[in-house]
Amino acid sequence: MIYDFSTVLDRSGRDSLAADKIPFEGAKVDEGFSAIPMWIADMSYPTAPPVLEAIKKRLEFPSMGYFPLSEEYYGAIIDWQRRRNGVEGLLPEHIGYENGVLGGVSAAVQAFTAPGDKILVHSPTYVGFTHTLEDLGRPIIHSELKRDESGVWRMDYADMDAKLKQHKIHLAIFCSPHNPTGRVWERREIEQAMEVYAENNCVVISDEIWSDIIMPGYKHIPTQSVSEDAKQRTLAFYAPSKTFSLAGLVGSYHVVYNHYLRDRLISLSDASHYNGANVLSMHALIGAYSPEGEDWAEQMCRAVDENHRFACEFIAEHFKGVSVMRPQGTYMLFLDCGGWCREHEVGIKELLLRGVRVGVIWQNGEDFVYPKSIRMNLALPKSQLEEAMDRLRKYVFV
Repeated sequence: MIYDFSTVLDRSGRDSLAADKIPFEGAKVDEGFSAIPMWIADMSYPTAPPVLEAIKKRLEFPSMGYFPLSEEYYGAIIDWQRRRNGVEGLLPEHIGYENGVLGGVSAAVQAFTAPGDKILVHSPTYVGFTHTLEDLGRPIIHSELKRDESGVWRMDYADMDAKLKQHKIHLAIFCSPHNPTGRVWERREIEQAMEVYAENNCVVISDEIWSDIIMPGYKHIPTQSVSEDAKQRTLAFYAPSKTFSLAGLVGSYHVVYNHYLRDRLISLSDASHYNGANVLSMHALIGAYSPEGEDWAEQMCRAVDENHRFACEFIAEHFKGVSVMRPQGTYMLFLDCGGWCREHEVGIKELLLRGVRVGVIWQNGEDFVYPKSIRMNLALPKSQLEEAMDRLRKYVFV
């Protein structure tokens, strides 16, 4: 079946944070311009039809009482991980529900550190990690990713090792694929990172929520798969929400093989008595992880990859001083605007507001701990992307 990624879906007034909010206080879109949401990480594509069909089918039965997670739920995850990532030996006991990946991260942080303990993350840093760790009173130590001669973001293993030792850190967060840069880590890169973590006796939280949004020519390698040691020291978190446009429904899960780590995590996750699935979320995942859902996801990735190609070529041609790596995964684009800002003597906040005034609702990259940068969401119909880029060329990067 051929799915539609070109129809513009007007989400205004329909329970959409992306469409109904501008993430800059007091900012407004000028008269004559429509708003194009390109900021928070959810799609402007309709939710995957196989998901909606699974929900509709469940709604045919008129009862929404208490329920257990079903064998079909666990089987869908196990089959999905086998088909997509080559994972063997995954059992239901290794899988646990989480209300959200950040909820799971929060529980893991509380299970394995105390307030005041430092935690290592890479920068640019996903803003959700920043807020979660700050709210929990855990100081953040950043190990900055570096761009190589080809503009590809790379880990600095010596810096990671030095900071783990200097700050006596024993918990790290690893984002794979990386948000916001769009890196899909190679096996050897993950192996080397895990060797550094092992050398420093670090428990690793691996956020793999983007693992199904991989561009053609690249492959996601689960962190737990690179060695037996990685399997035993890593808590991995997944969700269908990014892939299938399901952020508003809620529903994530962890994969933890080590019995001790799993017990500690579950004890914190369950402590609130609110970390439980709703029945529609369970059926949504089953629909998402079906063969039809996989077909939709593959077509979605091709649509996003075409948007990546167009945007990166357009930026290279028209926005002198703006640097970007074409993403290998995710549907986010991370712009380094430092050169342009210096040449034009324009601050990043003014640049962002210029975009908003012409309806391009994008996100401040400095919130991701990288100077003079902007994050853009490219999971939208190409016609909207073309319109947004044309407005930026005519009115913003001038």
